[in-house]
Amino acid sequence: MLSAISHLCARLSARRFVGGKALIIGIVAFFAISPFAGPAENVSIPDLALVARDVSHRAIAVAHAAESNVAVSRASLWVAEANEYLVAHYPDLEKTYKHLHRHPELSYCETQTSAYLVKQLEGTGFKVTSNFGGGNGLVAVLRNGDGPTVLVRTEMDALPITEQTGLPYSSETKSRDREGNVVGIMHACGHDVHMTCWIGTAHTLAGMRDSWKGTLIFIAQPAEEIGCGADAMIREGLFTKFPKPDYCLALHCDPQSAAGTVTYTPGLAMANIDMVSIVVRGKGGHGAWPHMTVDPVVLSARLILDLQTLVSRENNPTDPLVLTVGTVHGGVKANVIPNEVTLQLTVRTTRDATRKRVLEGIERMAKGVAVSAKAPEPIVSINPNWHTPAVINDPKLLNKTVAILREGLGDSHVCQRPPMMGGEDFARFGREGIASTLLFLGTQAADKVALAEAGDDSVLPSLHSDKFAPVMEPTLKTGVQAMTLAVLNLVGKESTELTSRKTNGSTTARSKVR
Repeated sequence: MLSAISHLCARLSARRFVGGKALIIGIVAFFAISPFAGPAENVSIPDLALVARDVSHRAIAVAHAAESNVAVSRASLWVAEANEYLVAHYPDLEKTYKHLHRHPELSYCETQTSAYLVKQLEGTGFKVTSNFGGGNGLVAVLRNGDGPTVLVRTEMDALPITEQTGLPYSSETKSRDREGNVVGIMHACGHDVHMTCWIGTAHTLAGMRDSWKGTLIFIAQPAEEIGCGADAMIREGLFTKFPKPDYCLALHCDPQSAAGTVTYTPGLAMANIDMVSIVVRGKGGHGAWPHMTVDPVVLSARLILDLQTLVSRENNPTDPLVLTVGTVHGGVKANVIPNEVTLQLTVRTTRDATRKRVLEGIERMAKGVAVSAKAPEPIVSINPNWHTPAVINDPKLLNKTVAILREGLGDSHVCQRPPMMGGEDFARFGREGIASTLLFLGTQAADKVALAEAGDDSVLPSLHSDKFAPVMEPTLKTGVQAMTLAVLNLVGKESTELTSRKTNGSTTARSKVR
């Protein structure tokens, strides 16, 4: 009913109104639709406002086209169709989001999450392959004639964090991590948002098959949080057993931007990630006789400080570099000097040359500390499986995507952001020679973002925080709109024009795709 009224109002406005007068149709539609939006349709006042706004957009576009016979903005029409889906199905999306948020699973344990996503894709026409790429990955393919192939990725795994948001749908899930520890589990990186937007976009595009031609590949990957899932899917034959995409797209939550916005970074968007383990070895003994030992605790403390000179004294200050010692494990009793201490590091770089130099520097310094104390040589492990390459957005694809987002969402809702030192294994797809772009989705209340920009760093929790909580409705709706636009911009039919023709002596507007 809402969709029919929306189309009717737009058609009427094209016959009789142009310019600003078409806006009146949208306002009238707000009130006209209300009687038809009873409880059975589960439509809220904000949803009615959304439809009214879209009626206005259509009315203005169609009216001007009827007057001047010019092309209607594809973006406006696509956003209107996406919003019609959102009005009808947003309550379902909200339920999906809350379910995923309440039931997180750790990397390579996403069994229930994967099964839930399969269920959500039923009836869309996507052909789904389960248990792909590490056991829990999904590949869903929708063919719709000849045209480009576009891959849209989400990730499924959560983090070993005990949630402290206080939300009524907070996760209370606990499980054992890879070391056997009982931990709380939380979607503290927004993967629940990503999955919900992925589902909404899949349903929207499946319902718009008359508007596009090509092949869609929607993948849900495991183990992004440990940097393995994308590589596992590629190794298992993602690009050989299924159509190889021409383009890859993904969303990631942005904890520093307002909900309702999309942000982007040209070129380098996210950093290289390396995880390094160092076993500092010594000679244990009694804490009261340190002269008879080689104390690995003292050596570790010295090394932790020395490592920071790789950042402050050996690296160009204009070349971003982060080196963090995240864990220090050694000793079991206050009066016992242990035989060894284990350090675990994360290293973030933006240039491959810097990465190589810093990793070599870590090994050099670790060995140097040991030599200075006549200690056994340390064990430095730089496992290539722990490496995630930098995310570099394809410039041509990014520019094309940003242009359609600005057109469809408005300039004020699409903003450039600086690169971040976080990492994402979405980068693996770009390293396979496929044009790829990662977009960032605003998640926070606008007033809190304003406070943060004014200097109050306490108001916005970061990703991986136990208090990270996106503002649900505008975040989810904008995510579906943005990804729908981005995909249609690549597979949408070449042009949507409104031409004038005479029917029964009057001028009407007709949409023609060619």
